[in-house]
Amino acid sequence: MNDPSPKAGRSQKSTVKLALTGAAGNLALASLGTLSLLGGMLLALVLALLFIVESPSPAAGLTIAVLITIIFNLVIFFLSPFLMDLTQRWLYKTRWITLDELRRQSPEAAQTLMRVCRKKKLKIPRLGIIDDQNPTAFTYGSLPSTARLVVSQGLFTYLDDDEVATVYAHELGHIVHWDFAVMTLAATLVQIMYLVYITALRLQTRGSEKSKDAAQIAAIAAYVFYLIGTYLQLYLSRVREYYADHFAAEVTGNPNGLSRALVKIAYGVVEEGQRSPEPSRLMEGTRALGIYDHRSAATTGNAYRIASSPEKIGRVFLWDLFNPWGGWLELQSTHPLTGKRVRSLTNYAEQLGLSTEFNFAQVVRSGKQLNKQKLYGNFAVDWFAYFAPFLGILIGLLLAVILPATTSNSFLFIAYPLIGFGFGILIKTQFMFPEGSLADTTILELMSDPYASPLRGRPVSLRGDLIGRGDAGNRVGSDLKLQDKTGMIFTHYSSRFGPIGNFLFGVSQVKSLIGSEVRATGWFRRSIMPLLDLRDLKAPERTVKSYHRFWQWLCGGGAIIIGLGLMFFG
Repeated sequence: MNDPSPKAGRSQKSTVKLALTGAAGNLALASLGTLSLLGGMLLALVLALLFIVESPSPAAGLTIAVLITIIFNLVIFFLSPFLMDLTQRWLYKTRWITLDELRRQSPEAAQTLMRVCRKKKLKIPRLGIIDDQNPTAFTYGSLPSTARLVVSQGLFTYLDDDEVATVYAHELGHIVHWDFAVMTLAATLVQIMYLVYITALRLQTRGSEKSKDAAQIAAIAAYVFYLIGTYLQLYLSRVREYYADHFAAEVTGNPNGLSRALVKIAYGVVEEGQRSPEPSRLMEGTRALGIYDHRSAATTGNAYRIASSPEKIGRVFLWDLFNPWGGWLELQSTHPLTGKRVRSLTNYAEQLGLSTEFNFAQVVRSGKQLNKQKLYGNFAVDWFAYFAPFLGILIGLLLAVILPATTSNSFLFIAYPLIGFGFGILIKTQFMFPEGSLADTTILELMSDPYASPLRGRPVSLRGDLIGRGDAGNRVGSDLKLQDKTGMIFTHYSSRFGPIGNFLFGVSQVKSLIGSEVRATGWFRRSIMPLLDLRDLKAPERTVKSYHRFWQWLCGGGAIIIGLGLMFFG
């Protein structure tokens, strides 16, 4: 595979010292802070429950449940390497290799592995290869001494030797930092919080009214803490990815190599996706473990596929760095956005006095020229539209309370919220599926739009080939992969007959459509994974209609009609 331009340089030293970028945060502080917050919230909930219970049995039950959870997680923690070995063997046919075999595939990766393990006094992890051309790498285990480092064959296909070495160094960073141990502890605390929530729910039916009220408050608090804990886990996972990137840059002296590796992994995922009629089960099954979230591969991979220079590739990172939706969606991901990771690695290259792989100075300059009012104004309006159904319910309840009662109709507290909900759905629909001229465009042009939104649909028309289904492992899925000369995008179909219609379409029509040259019209939206909600597909011999707006109108209009019926005839 040919790179679009010559490689940027690397340090002559194999071990360097680099200052962390601000995006990475502080690993020890993030780990200690996250675990302390989780532990503190857990302790507060347990103590609250113990104080509100009149009978000793619920507390004993909670204690037993917590102990079982801890013991179970400890057992799983120490057995996880062997259980994962069995799972990997069964699902992906993982085979274990020697250091000599790795040396034949990537001499620098083997050298880096030996050097780092010797310096850090680590046992060389068990090395595995999965015979799959989708490029990925991941680490699992319980302690550094039981760590496994597994990569796919595609990593050696799409990456050069020095780039493979940086990926191995990144995975070694997870082992050195005990990431799987810390994340297991965080997950255990979150699980126990959920147990507390379930226990508090049960306590609402016991004891005095005072105890029941207290249990209800405790249940609400437990669930809120559980949600907070879940997001803290995701935050901690992202911080640890930054630190693994930093570790790889330091031990290899080659941050540009890891930048290229991340982009070329995305490219490999896109290429393999275009060759396969179904999405890869490997990439879906190892999404949280892998070095890269494959859902975000389409944007970067498509850019690398056709761009003639790294500057053009850098343009697709504008959305990651400057669109507020990017930051919001990143909160729900185990991995940082690719643009932010590459920007950090570019900073490390600059610290070493190296030329950089991607001109982030130009990307940042372009970002500063974006219309901030449009970026943040659209974001605020999109949020209003997203929550419009919920706001409609609240407004309906408020109206039911404050409007003077002119009737004895007891259904007003249902009618008003239903009407508000219906209007909220219709408002949201107008944002998601607006009317407008269908602009002819390309997939890469859409993915390079820094103003794109995951909610606000952009009416577009694309010409390309249908190359496979869009649902991982689903042989009757109704979604499709569309490829044009600039890249690939997933399309989402909606039958007028709902899920049953989607199933029948997937069973009876999708197979015959695959391979067809089509004109697809619909609404583009950019999220972690870009998507086209179909309006219609025009193939040579037929046209397939999709009905996203129909179901939204039916839901919204139905709620309004039912609400009006309750208001006037209830």
